[in-house]
Amino acid sequence: MEDNTLAIKQMPVAIDAEQAFLGAVIKKPDAFDTVGGMLTRDDFYLEEHKHIYDAVTKMYNESRTIDPVTLVNALVESGIRDQAGGIQYITLLASSVATVANIKDYARIIKDKSTLRRLITACDEISVEAYEGTSPVRAIIDSAEQKIFDISNNNDTKDMRHIGDILQVFYRELATLADKKGKLDGVKTGFSGVDEMLVEMGKGDFIIVGARPGMGKTSFALNVATNAAKSSGKAVAIFSLEMSGEQLVSRLISSEALIDSHNLRTGMLTTEDWENIAGVVSVLSGTDIYIDDTSSIGVTEMRSKLRRVPNLGLVVIDYIGLMQTTGNSDNRAQQVGEISRNLKIMAKDFGVPIVCCAQLNRGTEARGVTNKRPTLSDLRDSGSIEQDADIVMFLYRDKYYKDIGADAEPEDSSLPDTSNTAEVIIAKNRHGSTGSVKMGWIGQFTKFRSLDLNREG
Repeated sequence: MEDNTLAIKQMPVAIDAEQAFLGAVIKKPDAFDTVGGMLTRDDFYLEEHKHIYDAVTKMYNESRTIDPVTLVNALVESGIRDQAGGIQYITLLASSVATVANIKDYARIIKDKSTLRRLITACDEISVEAYEGTSPVRAIIDSAEQKIFDISNNNDTKDMRHIGDILQVFYRELATLADKKGKLDGVKTGFSGVDEMLVEMGKGDFIIVGARPGMGKTSFALNVATNAAKSSGKAVAIFSLEMSGEQLVSRLISSEALIDSHNLRTGMLTTEDWENIAGVVSVLSGTDIYIDDTSSIGVTEMRSKLRRVPNLGLVVIDYIGLMQTTGNSDNRAQQVGEISRNLKIMAKDFGVPIVCCAQLNRGTEARGVTNKRPTLSDLRDSGSIEQDADIVMFLYRDKYYKDIGADAEPEDSSLPDTSNTAEVIIAKNRHGSTGSVKMGWIGQFTKFRSLDLNREG
């Protein structure tokens, strides 16, 4: 007769791997160089092993000698172990390890078991939320996806991290940067002057590109997206709430193939145009650009779609004013504030820069003819955008106001022609300097380009 009694399930754990790892570090502290940042204290199952790892990490960060005697002394001072029991167990750990050469394998086993435990915990939480059913179904699904996403990307959203663990990760990243001799891992805009001021777009940066309607913010964002996709080899996701995917592709082809956008819309193309289009299509097809033209999309839906994009490197949103929020407030400023905060959180969670277009209010047009350059106070709907953004860029073109006839002055032939120039004004930059970068603007191709001019600011 079969025994239908459910066996008590044990949490995935590898005590022997934990002992071997700690023993290897005690036996040869230099081995910690090769595994620093791979583990945190919470990856260890036994509480005692957590304490030993904490002590070893602290001593390593302080460049103190690590051996059985000094380690036991550190544990005794922390009140974790008594002298006699401590020296006995630490000596056992050091003597039991077969070879220090396998320390990376020990660390990998510990991490795998820790990940499985986190997965079990997440599944239990998902099950409870689904059974209770007190939240909207979409919210429950998003929560479930986020939990699994965090585990798959090694993002620990629950526990606090000790500064020693963070220092290990920082040290490894700093050493990697030093080896690269100044070559950063950020995403480049493709415009040298802008990249110099921004020090590239970093992981988790929330970047606002603000301008009045018709100034070229969509074109600028698309130029950045294309440049990033071609140079980084990573995926670029574009959310277009205003234009269709086909309209965006038309702009991309116009910009990349240098074909008049009017000719593309009318089909009045030469043989040379067709050859240029074929070349651009071939290049763009080789990039990982994903376009979503869903209208009125919100941050929750964006998160869900971005989790399915492999090797994500950059997100572009056009534009924040058309995004929807799940909040109940009828105040648009509060709604936009909630959206901007959630976008900043999303950038941090995914570890990629998010470039978001934003419209400016009419404050620039009310300043008369002397200086219509935008400022941070011109951001429309909410001051939260300025607060949440890591970088705020404004686009400005003198010719724009002459074209619309807004308080235009008579042409002065003694002044330089600014019809084909633009400015990218860096009004806020948490990582570097602010100022203005002169850019070239080719309106017929909806294309920005770098100019060999000194920046101002």
